[in-house]
Amino acid sequence: MTVACLVLLGPSAPVGALLGRELPDDAAEEVVPNRVMTWNICNPCEVSNVDRAADIATYAPQVIGLQEACVRDVEQIRAYLRSLYGLAYHVEYGTVLRKRSRCGGTPWNPGAFGQAILSAAPMTDRVSVEYPDGGSEDRGYMAVTTVVGGHPVRVFNTHLAHRRQQPVRAHQTGVLAAAVERHDRAIVLGDFNAVPDASELSPLWALAAGSDAECRPSPAAACEPTTDWNSRFDYVFLRGVGSVEQHVHPTTYSDHHLLHTDVVPARDA
Repeated sequence: MTVACLVLLGPSAPVGALLGRELPDDAAEEVVPNRVMTWNICNPCEVSNVDRAADIATYAPQVIGLQEACVRDVEQIRAYLRSLYGLAYHVEYGTVLRKRSRCGGTPWNPGAFGQAILSAAPMTDRVSVEYPDGGSEDRGYMAVTTVVGGHPVRVFNTHLAHRRQQPVRAHQTGVLAAAVERHDRAIVLGDFNAVPDASELSPLWALAAGSDAECRPSPAAACEPTTDWNSRFDYVFLRGVGSVEQHVHPTTYSDHHLLHTDVVPARDA
């Protein structure tokens, strides 16, 4: 079994990872069919993919949107989720650049970097779009159609320009909102690098509600932070979908927290 796992996870997998990390007593026992998660997993960061997998397995969402995702890391996370926790996910990628300083690799074959979506259900109609202006680094969004809570839904995953590049983000959200508007039922996940009342998020707030009823585009809103520097940068926007529960989970394996939301069709919310 050990040999088989080493073959599956690759030569870079630490031997200790084969044992996994024990999950808390209240961890989900199987995939939660109406749960979605967004997480900027931080690359390059010297953290273990087996620990990232354990954090995801604790909440076992139906759909997970990852940002700053290196393909090699995502493949290891998927392998750990399946081999250690019995959670099987499909994957689609929204690669925006190949960069050795982000994802390792060799000068002639650097690692792929961008977004990824994991889904317990199959995904169709993937698109991957680079924003015309990424700012200081290429950025983009990806979208797939999959099933959440028993209903087909269009799922978007994005990572906007760095926080000091507001004009660039404003153009990016315009591009993203135009794509979201074409769908009656959509879930938009991502790291938006902007606080809730930032003007560049207005196009999305006009189309979709946030998953947290207490977090609104107002300076007085009660928004739980999702970063180590106490800012709310990560969101789940819902169009034609309602939210019944949201949680933010700090983690030592990224500078962003895990954010997951349990959703229902809007008529049931």
